[in-house]
Amino acid sequence: MCAGNGAVGLFLSEKTSAHITMIEIQARLADMARRSIELNGLASQITVVNDDLKNAAHYVKKDSVDIVACNPPYFVNYETSEKNPNQYLAIARHEITTNLNEIVESAAGLLKMNAKLFMVYRPDRLTDLIVALRTHRLEPKRLKLVRPRIGENANMVLVEAIKDGKPNGLKAERDIITYDGDEYTDEVKKMLYGTDK
Repeated sequence: MCAGNGAVGLFLSEKTSAHITMIEIQARLADMARRSIELNGLASQITVVNDDLKNAAHYVKKDSVDIVACNPPYFVNYETSEKNPNQYLAIARHEITTNLNEIVESAAGLLKMNAKLFMVYRPDRLTDLIVALRTHRLEPKRLKLVRPRIGENANMVLVEAIKDGKPNGLKAERDIITYDGDEYTDEVKKMLYGTDK
């Protein structure tokens, strides 16, 4: 969900042979995702849906999905919010076409019992995320903060939740550090490229 140009789906395709459906509301980004899929010879494994995620159940059967991965807009769309003048970036970053509750509700509707939701979000809205997850029968189980560099505040949080999971038991795992100086850390290189070289 909130697939953007398809990067997350492409990374996931290396980890599974299962079919991947990417949902993206912005036609331009959905087209970029489709072209990337074709260039990588993955058209038989990955489908791109250009529609609002509220309509996800029109394309994917409810209660049928093992994993939903989502990199949603992070910022509340206040009238006073300063937004990027580029409309594509503004929609990707601010809750203009959807909001956190709609995203979590849509994900929960697709997931099987005991299936998992993986989300990347902002630490300053972590409380909102956890409340939304529990409201829609998704129990947060793992959490990792992402810090740009050692000693800097976290700018991202990764959360794994299980549909109809037992309450409590959340594990706050070791932080991920993105950069060592101006280079990716070995941990991040391994995540992105499969090697720390």
